[in-house]
Amino acid sequence: MRQDLKNISARVSSIAPFHVMRLLERAKQLESQGHQVIHMEVGEPDFQTPAPIVDAGIAALKGGQTFYTPAPGLPELRQQIAAFYLERYQATVVPERIFVTPGASGALLLALSLTMDAGQEVLLPDPGYPCNKHFIELLSGSARAISIANHPKKKLMPEHIRSHWRNNTCAALVASPANPTGTTYSVQEITDLHLACRENGGVLLLDEIYHGLDYEDNISSACQVSDDIIVVNSFSKYFGMTGWRLGWLVVPETLCEMTNRLMQNIFIAASTPAQYAALSAFQPDTIKVLEQRRRCFQQRRDYLLPQITELGFKPLGTPSGAFYLYADCSDLADNSYSLCETLLEKYHLAITPGADFETTSPEKFVRFAYTTDMDKLKIAVERIRQWKRDTSE
Repeated sequence: MRQDLKNISARVSSIAPFHVMRLLERAKQLESQGHQVIHMEVGEPDFQTPAPIVDAGIAALKGGQTFYTPAPGLPELRQQIAAFYLERYQATVVPERIFVTPGASGALLLALSLTMDAGQEVLLPDPGYPCNKHFIELLSGSARAISIANHPKKKLMPEHIRSHWRNNTCAALVASPANPTGTTYSVQEITDLHLACRENGGVLLLDEIYHGLDYEDNISSACQVSDDIIVVNSFSKYFGMTGWRLGWLVVPETLCEMTNRLMQNIFIAASTPAQYAALSAFQPDTIKVLEQRRRCFQQRRDYLLPQITELGFKPLGTPSGAFYLYADCSDLADNSYSLCETLLEKYHLAITPGADFETTSPEKFVRFAYTTDMDKLKIAVERIRQWKRDTSE
């Protein structure tokens, strides 16, 4: 006999669905019916994990590396990440400040647990990655989204922090490169954000999970600016290890002991085979493959941006990183969600509505993920063109 539970936590009701996952589910249903769906909805690279990483993971499994690692991660992996910061950014980060986590999501939950108490507020750019807001609410905090669409730089800036900071504000969380806009922050901009937070007694959290997938020279890491900034990164995007669920967190030295304690209690440790696989992520042969892929993403961006502009979408600037185009579609449709449903159901093209990314004007925006090959991007453009022809008849 079915009996509904009545003691479900109130915080669960505030967690909104991730619309892109419902669209992906429907896209898979259409594919099972024999339709060719062009996937531009999910933020997942279309490339397989590089062979050296896969081989290292298989070798670890065959070698019996299936037991817990220390909670902060394999010492040799933490050392390699530290060496990566020195080589790529000329930033000195001691391995003891690096914690290997179950994906960047695990790192974000740790970062918020370290810096936010119940009832406190975190400032976020709007649009931004939707799960950040949900993580904050899950921890009984509140997310304050600040619209950046009309700012010339399309970024959260120090003036935003100073004008919106309140007594219960404890932190600001930004991403560079950002999802969905693809904007990046310079060393000076990160410095200014950090100072604005510190002036108010708060902390800056920097999400750098799309680092490596950047198209301007010398992208900056917060680790170049200050040891007091908490930095999140991941093996998912640039390194192509989405399904391996592996990320890392860089914390100030004063938080190392507490971070270790949280890791022990919440996660025990990240996946052991994934950590051994990631030891090959920084090898020269692997980096060579990853850099070739980065150039492919840039070529896709350079193709898609003028195409969708010509079709009547208004991109929110030229993305300098990640693999998304975020565009105003209000000249083409009254509601972005309806547009996404129409394109999926009738034209078998999957893109994501603005409802996943912002609260200010979600009905006006859509996100294109150029995580598919050039031939499919050309088909996608033609399908949008056909939709426009059909609607004008």
